[in-house]
Amino acid sequence: MERANQWHHEVLEQLEQSAEVMRHLASEGSEAILAAADLLAARVRAGGKVLLCGNGGSAADCQHMAAELVGRLSKALDRPAIPALALTTDTSFLTAFANDFGFEGVFARQVQALGKPGDILVGISTSGHSANVVRAVEQAHRSGIHTVGLLGNDGGILAPLVDVRIVVPGPNTQRIQEGMLAVEHILCYLVERYLFQEGRHP
Repeated sequence: MERANQWHHEVLEQLEQSAEVMRHLASEGSEAILAAADLLAARVRAGGKVLLCGNGGSAADCQHMAAELVGRLSKALDRPAIPALALTTDTSFLTAFANDFGFEGVFARQVQALGKPGDILVGISTSGHSANVVRAVEQAHRSGIHTVGLLGNDGGILAPLVDVRIVVPGPNTQRIQEGMLAVEHILCYLVERYLFQEGRHP
């Protein structure tokens, strides 16, 4: 019984940590989320596409967000596809380029090849310091591509490099990733409404 009580306490503590991140986002992050949704919708409305990059769990988030945009998030809203591409999925390119030139350039090279002026790049980094995301953002700016950073901790070195930054606080990677998933769903929800539900865009 004592052991069961110990683990019950652990479960509650983990859930409370996650809830605290959500409370912080609700009180401190809403303006940045709205600004990012505005920029995403504006770029798509103008004919641009969404590129996404990140590593590990953030790579999975890129694929998740691209799937929601190309498919749909809300079953209640029948809409056209939103052009979005995760730069984390082409294993032949990723492994070839990383083997020949190094992993730090794998996203920047794809931004150079696939991006065009007026597109938007979403860089996801729980540390805020991912070198290959930094290079992708730098290439995006050289290519006339707008940038949004979904970042952990204090935003790291990526925070001042992106046009709009959403910072999920805390040193715990799991909690940051949980907060990021919530933000990603909110962004997809807002972009859908801004683009396809009349009267919802401010």
